[in-house]
Amino acid sequence: MVSSTLAALYQASAQEPPGLLPARQQMAFSLGWHIVLACFGVAFPAMIYVVHRRGIVRADSVALGLAKRWATVSAILFAIGAVSGTVLSFEMGLLWPGLMGRYGDVLGLPFAFEGLSFFIEAIFLGIYLYGWGRMPPRRHLAMLIPMGIAGVVGTFCVVSVNAWMNDPTGFRLVDGEVTDVDPWRAMFNDGAYLQFAHMWVGAFMVVGFLVSGVYAAGLLRGRRDQHHRLGFTVPFVFATVAAVAQPLIGHVLGMRVHDTQPAKLAAFELAATTEGSAPLRLGGVLVDGEVKGALEIPRLGSIIARNSLTAPVPGLDSVPVEDRPPVNITHLGFQTMVAIGTLLALMVIVFWLLRWRRRDLLARRWFLRAAVAAGPLAILALECGWTATEVGRQPWTVWQVLRTTDAASMSNDLWWSYVSVLLVYIGMTVGAIVVLRSMARRWRTGTATITAPYGPGASPVDQAQRARSVGKS
Repeated sequence: MVSSTLAALYQASAQEPPGLLPARQQMAFSLGWHIVLACFGVAFPAMIYVVHRRGIVRADSVALGLAKRWATVSAILFAIGAVSGTVLSFEMGLLWPGLMGRYGDVLGLPFAFEGLSFFIEAIFLGIYLYGWGRMPPRRHLAMLIPMGIAGVVGTFCVVSVNAWMNDPTGFRLVDGEVTDVDPWRAMFNDGAYLQFAHMWVGAFMVVGFLVSGVYAAGLLRGRRDQHHRLGFTVPFVFATVAAVAQPLIGHVLGMRVHDTQPAKLAAFELAATTEGSAPLRLGGVLVDGEVKGALEIPRLGSIIARNSLTAPVPGLDSVPVEDRPPVNITHLGFQTMVAIGTLLALMVIVFWLLRWRRRDLLARRWFLRAAVAAGPLAILALECGWTATEVGRQPWTVWQVLRTTDAASMSNDLWWSYVSVLLVYIGMTVGAIVVLRSMARRWRTGTATITAPYGPGASPVDQAQRARSVGKS
């Protein structure tokens, strides 16, 4: 049996394009790495806006200090994201010529708008960074608005492409040729809005929990000043709203999967056969067509997936073998995302309930440890969600239109490209960590501003104030 299985795997791999495996590995690594930075482009401007506005309205120097520091961090992450985003743009054509060669006319519009959004975001980020002390306060604050909008629009454009791959529209295939292209219909496809909402809210979860976790770590080390309390509270409020809203959005999106991609839903639910009044299976794997090690809760699967006590959940038996996704990866990725999202939602609800009862959890070490862990957990949930979405669509790159084997490159040299990307991204990761840690050390020593080409350095107003303080001393 083992030898026959190995022979079947070898035969299947021999039939695949030589570039398929390295293309998958490189795309998964680079997209999984870049998506975290993309979250900051979506969510961070809103958080900076809140603390900056608080600083102006209340003459709060702590809030203004946070705005300056967060803007500097945002600039560094934006610069790194520009590199990784550029790599991704080249990868679409290099790794998947079967997709871009045939459907480039369909997908060109959202990619063009994403490029424009990137430049607008960069322009207003630059104005905001160098506007400290050089612009009227409220006009300076207003620079964050187009910057944030550009980040959101760019993300929508990219997500709309992925939504189109899950629900292709805006074209016709005639004898294998793409005709009657409607790029606007393709961009604003039926799945774009819900999928974008899921990603948009997820970005606020990732950034909110990551940033609040940084200040929770400072509180754990005894830095219980207003700077750390405010630095924790503002992003944690954003994360709270996102964590509570995300299960609702995910539920609606999951119900839509039943209508558009029943094979993916069957993998999500680990449903080997179509069942009426289906149970919810927690954990478990599919081995030789049988579910092993799952905890089953009766009827809950139909309730969650179909909003019904008795509605059937489609099983893998209704899907041809050659069209079934990798079930275990899809199922475990989906359930990990749901489990972490539920845990984070419970954590924020407990925090605000106890705060309402006048209990300060920021003085409790167990909660601060949980807050520190929430950031990495939010990233893990994000990555698992994208894994479930992309792996669950297989073996299709474009659902029921283009198979992944037909989209992949035929090149034998893509492993060199993959290794190069690994080295570049590892270098950027190390560089980002070194720079951010260096800035954090300087901030802890009392450095108010950082004179650097990527951050808000000392403006003429700052220099005049410093000169006056030196003269008085």
